[in-house]
Amino acid sequence: MRSHISGRNDSYAMIPAMKIYILVVDDVFDTGLSTLLDTFGIANELAAMGGDPACRFDVQLLSVRKHIRTSHGFTVPVAPASGLDRPDVVLVPAMGAKMPEQVRAALQRKEVADIGKILKGWADGGSMIAAACTGTFMLANAGLLDGHSATTSWWLAPLFRELFPVVKLDESHMLVNSANRITAGAALGHLDLALWLVRSISPALAAMTARYLVIEPRPSQAAFVIPDHLAHTDPVVERFEQWARGKLAEGFLLSEAAKATGTSERTLARRLRAVLGKTPLSYFQDLRVERAVHLLQTSSASIDQIASQVGYADGVTLRTLLRRKIGRGVRELRSRQ
Repeated sequence: MRSHISGRNDSYAMIPAMKIYILVVDDVFDTGLSTLLDTFGIANELAAMGGDPACRFDVQLLSVRKHIRTSHGFTVPVAPASGLDRPDVVLVPAMGAKMPEQVRAALQRKEVADIGKILKGWADGGSMIAAACTGTFMLANAGLLDGHSATTSWWLAPLFRELFPVVKLDESHMLVNSANRITAGAALGHLDLALWLVRSISPALAAMTARYLVIEPRPSQAAFVIPDHLAHTDPVVERFEQWARGKLAEGFLLSEAAKATGTSERTLARRLRAVLGKTPLSYFQDLRVERAVHLLQTSSASIDQIASQVGYADGVTLRTLLRRKIGRGVRELRSRQ
């Protein structure tokens, strides 16, 4: 089995590496692909320096096309994705398509369908299948996420729910592991995905690799989500979002929300669930958290004062909610001012 570490001795070479295939499409997202390659490359070098021959990653770039260019036009050398031994892991980096209609169009390409067939074959053989950002759409398009929990790029969650309603999507997570199907969030979620695989071999090596890359753990995408961006994909949800922002310091009543948005309680709840995967109350709480984070980072108000401004009785309740929703505490948030 080929290794990407040079200068190894014979005993080192005899230890199997984790065999990883990176399956790329034409117009692949440059940052996603290079992030995967660089993370595994650094991990291999650090493992060699540390004398740990059990931690190696044998990475090969494959495609269903003869020639691949990245979204910025760089040529990528690839091998054919056929007639190969089953890998331990198959990774699908993001497509260059970033916005909903671009992604919808990209999924119609024959290349995506061909990749789906190959992924199914490897999945049936026991390989772990993983993707990040818009690569998750290719897994779902192939039916590989049906009935599974998953995440994706937060701003594409409404489109994902529309196209793949049987997938249990939670875009607040940065990474989701569901029965050998691994999905990661937006853009630099590729880094979280690669580090997760390194960690599955050696937590110590993953920690060291992260330090070399100067990256902190990011268990959630929630801190990066822009709620009103998601709301604007549906007129009912948008009206609810506009109403809710003026009511954050008050109690929430579904009947009032429905009246303000000109719809029934049932319709409002159904639209929120279809577009955002949330109840009206849950989304209302998201808006409260967004506002609280903004105040923490732009004012000197105390946590109790901010809690009052966003409708909570005390700072303890808000602290707990911040930690649960975005995985960060007050001190961490204020240190980013």
